Amino acid sequence: MRLLLDTHIFLWIVTNDPKLSARARRVISAADERFVSSASIWEAAIKAGLGKLDIDVGELMRAIGPSGIRELPVRAAHGAAVRDLPHHHRDPFDRLLVAQARLEPLQLVTADAHLARYDLSLVLTV
Repeated sequence: MRLLLDTHIFLWIVTNDPKLSARARRVISAADERFVSSASIWEAAIKAGLGKLDIDVGELMRAIGPSGIRELPVRAAHGAAVRDLPHHHRDPFDRLLVAQARLEPLQLVTADAHLARYDLSLVLTV
């Protein structure tokens, strides 16, 4: 199984947040590959800059390799694929993650139940 972690899931892993359920930890640990999108770092940086998120963005970047999670760069094809998504969700970062998951293919791990409206084979809600 190949996973793409939603931004909040990656943050919960890095900060060892108890919001990350035991089930989610098992699923993530058992995966063959785990990815975080570079867009998630961008999203966290924006929220940190606005004071909506108390996180060291440098710490997030440094956690990518040692945590066993690989970075998934945003490619032009990912951006273009957003156009073809149904409008179930308005958040541009989440829509980009769904597009990345579709193209790569990966399962998007999230706690956001709204994203499950896209495709249950694509989105794994934990």
